[in-house]
Amino acid sequence: MTELDGTWSSESEWTVVDEEFGHPDGTGAEPPQPVLAVVGRPNVGKSTLVNRILGRREAVVQDKPGVTRDRVAYDALWNGRRFTVVDTGGWDPKADGLQASVTAQAELAMQTADAVLLVIDASVGATTTDEAAARVLRRSDKPVLLAANKVDDDRLLADVASLWSLGLGEPYPVSALHGRSSGDLLDAVLHALPATPRESFGAVDRGPRRVALVGKPNVGKSSLLNRLVGEERAVVDAVAGTTVDPVDSLVELDDEVWRFVDTAGLRKRVKTASGMEYYASLRTRAAIEAAEVAIVLLDASEPISEQDLRVLTMVVDAGRACVLALNKWDLVDEDRRHQLTRELERGLVRVPWAERINVSARTGRSVRKLAPALRTALESWDKRVPTGQLNSWLSDLIAATPPPVRGGKQPKVLFATQAQTRPPTLVLFTSGFLEAGYRRFLERRFREEFGFVGSPIRLSVRVREKRPRKS
Repeated sequence: MTELDGTWSSESEWTVVDEEFGHPDGTGAEPPQPVLAVVGRPNVGKSTLVNRILGRREAVVQDKPGVTRDRVAYDALWNGRRFTVVDTGGWDPKADGLQASVTAQAELAMQTADAVLLVIDASVGATTTDEAAARVLRRSDKPVLLAANKVDDDRLLADVASLWSLGLGEPYPVSALHGRSSGDLLDAVLHALPATPRESFGAVDRGPRRVALVGKPNVGKSSLLNRLVGEERAVVDAVAGTTVDPVDSLVELDDEVWRFVDTAGLRKRVKTASGMEYYASLRTRAAIEAAEVAIVLLDASEPISEQDLRVLTMVVDAGRACVLALNKWDLVDEDRRHQLTRELERGLVRVPWAERINVSARTGRSVRKLAPALRTALESWDKRVPTGQLNSWLSDLIAATPPPVRGGKQPKVLFATQAQTRPPTLVLFTSGFLEAGYRRFLERRFREEFGFVGSPIRLSVRVREKRPRKS
């Protein structure tokens, strides 16, 4: 880095900036993949087997039935072939209430998949629920494989042979927990899956933009997803915490396809959560990291809570574009609106730049306004200000409002550049330290000049090191 006429050389400057910040890769369209649906009654080890197929711990697993409730898609790879695995909740045709919704999701997964893997607990044998599932699958026109799970040793192999009576062909004895014979099962899966999926969404040039639906439990995330999709895509119940895994859905809004991810509501900090809640928190954090923009849902009918602020902090710290959706607006009266205005002024000081939309997932109020807000936020997230324009504006601003004196000396801003997008990152090279208040002032004026609605801005200061005098 060299100093040139009181400023910094742009070529050497960009070299240093590139080395530290790099430049984001574009998102390319992914080819469609065949889909395998993993189904079975509750607590037979479906999610454990899904994790074994994936070779990583993705699906939430806990030693009790009913942990998985939605149908959740994951990308898998075996012997050079990619395919999608859909984990489902427990299938029970006699269920009612919440479990009936879970069963409906499993049945829909069976209908839309290219192949189905029915999982049975070999230590229990075929139950009446397993037999009912087999009868449904025998009428299907797609390949069906039968996995006899929990075969941890040879003592159960004789019992596995009795599963031929289900009429689904050869049962594959596996142990999802220990990995026994999982390779043989995967070879059979690849043989059953077609080369290309039967149904797929139309290709999008750059791939659908990724949107994370986040918020505290029972704020209406799954209801909003179902409203957007136009079907019961995610299981909804009045019980808080119904969603455990992130749920992916391709949604068409204003003639554009988006990939929405419904996430688990965050009750506690990740460090203090345990069991199922701990892994759900990790997956929610990962869903935010994988998204490009987040819709943060707040319950407009209730006071803004610490949980709401913690979710916002996760989104901002991840550097993702953001839209605030004040849900359940149909429950807000005039007094609550005045109170909410004061709460937003106090509680959302970190995200005054995020666009706010008053919506009702139940009635559909203003839901269509989300797509324009998402586009605005993503345009800001992708936006870059040319270096020349940035420095010209900054020199005029500093001339009018110079940095405060520190230690008897006034620091000078020698050069500035936007080193990165996604999120926009400004780097200022200075002769001294800039106070936090002055950095906030620069960010505020930068937004006023160039926009960036819906996107966080990161501002980094690099202080020039003093060169030793030549003797």
